[in-house]
Amino acid sequence: MQQSETTNSVNWSDIFNSEVLSNFNTDISLIEIGITMSISFLLGLFIYFLYKRVFSGVLYSKNFNISLIALSMITSLIIMAIGSNLILSLGMVGALSIVRFRTPIKDPSDLIFLFWALAVGIITGAGFYKLSIIGSIIIGLVLFLTMKKSNLETPYLFVVNVTDHQAEQKVYEQLKTEVKRFNIKHKSVTANETEMTIEVRLKRSEPSFVNSISDIQGVENAVLISYNGDYVQ
Repeated sequence: MQQSETTNSVNWSDIFNSEVLSNFNTDISLIEIGITMSISFLLGLFIYFLYKRVFSGVLYSKNFNISLIALSMITSLIIMAIGSNLILSLGMVGALSIVRFRTPIKDPSDLIFLFWALAVGIITGAGFYKLSIIGSIIIGLVLFLTMKKSNLETPYLFVVNVTDHQAEQKVYEQLKTEVKRFNIKHKSVTANETEMTIEVRLKRSEPSFVNSISDIQGVENAVLISYNGDYVQ
């Protein structure tokens, strides 16, 4: 009876080990490596050109954009290695767990492209080529349409200084006729003047708009600033 229990436990252990190890390929063909790395490179290149196309920040970083290509390829390489060897996968998980990335991401859209490149590397390295290609095309179209549409109307910050309340009201009335829409971002009031920072979307050219506001009695200064839609008080 005791020998039978020992045999059953050994059999179950052998079955468990074989099931686990069967999910790991001990060898990766050169053709598979070439296909995986080529697809990850092409998709990374697609991300590269799309990021360059829709970028709307202040300073474009070519090094950051190139790193998106490298990130997708390196991630694919890591996933292939993890999927080929059980011991290597455990060691890789332990090694990656101590990595800390401290580079600040100033633009939320940069984080989207970073995560996209990382996802492409993971999915391609796992062998789901159709999913990575079709998914990247869909994501690319969505980002292109939404991010380019937001840039059709250039946002401006309009800083205006007025001497009294009447001049402030006249500025508001003029804005209703001169711009598509406006939103007061900041307002500071002192004993002598009031300074307002207003986000505006213009209907006509910048100089004519600034001149129309500057001609209002009580307006001391008017400055129009182009910006990317982010404002920190």
